[in-house]
Amino acid sequence: MKAVRIHEHGGVDKLRYEEVQEPKLSSPTEAIVQLKTAALNRIDLWNREGLTGMDIALPHSLGADGAGIVAQVGEQVHNVNKGDAVCLYPPSGCGQCEYCFTDREFMCIRLRALGERLQGTYAEYVKLPAANCFPIPPGLSFEEAAAFPLVFLTVWRMLVTNAELKPGEHVLILGIGGGVATAALQIARHMGAHIFATSSSDEKLELAKNWGADHGFNYLRSDFAKEVRALTGKRGVDVVVDCVGGESWVKSLAALARGGRLVTCGATAGANPQTDIRRIFWNHLKIFGSTLGSREEFRQLLAFMQLSRVRPIVDQIFSLKDVAAAQRRLEEGKQFGKIVLQIAD
Repeated sequence: MKAVRIHEHGGVDKLRYEEVQEPKLSSPTEAIVQLKTAALNRIDLWNREGLTGMDIALPHSLGADGAGIVAQVGEQVHNVNKGDAVCLYPPSGCGQCEYCFTDREFMCIRLRALGERLQGTYAEYVKLPAANCFPIPPGLSFEEAAAFPLVFLTVWRMLVTNAELKPGEHVLILGIGGGVATAALQIARHMGAHIFATSSSDEKLELAKNWGADHGFNYLRSDFAKEVRALTGKRGVDVVVDCVGGESWVKSLAALARGGRLVTCGATAGANPQTDIRRIFWNHLKIFGSTLGSREEFRQLLAFMQLSRVRPIVDQIFSLKDVAAAQRRLEEGKQFGKIVLQIAD
């Protein structure tokens, strides 16, 4: 089969499109999926560069998101059958720790995820636990089915589980354009929130408004915390979605109303911002760190996708052999939505 692998860490020049052996079942509870599509995430770049600190066995296929057709199943698999169209739940726990026993395997200290400790979806076939295969919600294309699992699940846990977002609340989304931010825009809009978005790109801010944002701020020209407070009668927003960090962190806290909630899942602009702790306790703020989500949350998300007819925003589609160009687009931050790889017709 064809796959894209890295044999050493580094830049996009380390990505190799090559012939590799097809995976074989090694457990009666596994499945092999013939992938139609895969989607890019920033974790792919970090794993390629060796920045996650994980001991990844090389050569290695990247990619956490994918969708396709079940090609083989183990003899103890009952949740999917050969020929089923499926999307993939990326993480897999050890099944033995306190987190796995309480449906929090995404917090497992021995977590294995596609594209990290498991071979990923930049390939024609992928092997994974069959329990991680879920039916594609009706109406979604294979491109959309690959684009939503990781980022939409992350946002579902951030906004629904942790922040407990309510209709009519005000939400500030930083760095609109990436997969998490655009997923947050779509889910928050469907839940009836008033949405503020930031970006350094006027074009992306216009796109965000087309997709439902009420206001957009170019953070290169204005102080978005002051803008938000002016538009909310000095009150501030109820929820901030911050996967940026860095210098924006202080402004994110300043934009929150009393009792507000900040949810974070990334630090693309810096991981060690300054924080005035007094603002947190005097204003009764809540800060939630979040990545991925549980299987139950994924089931809730699938039901939401089916009932709401919300569809992930697909930015561009590249062929598998053109993955270097796809990753460069992601690295340069040019995308609005998800970048998808076409693997098979």
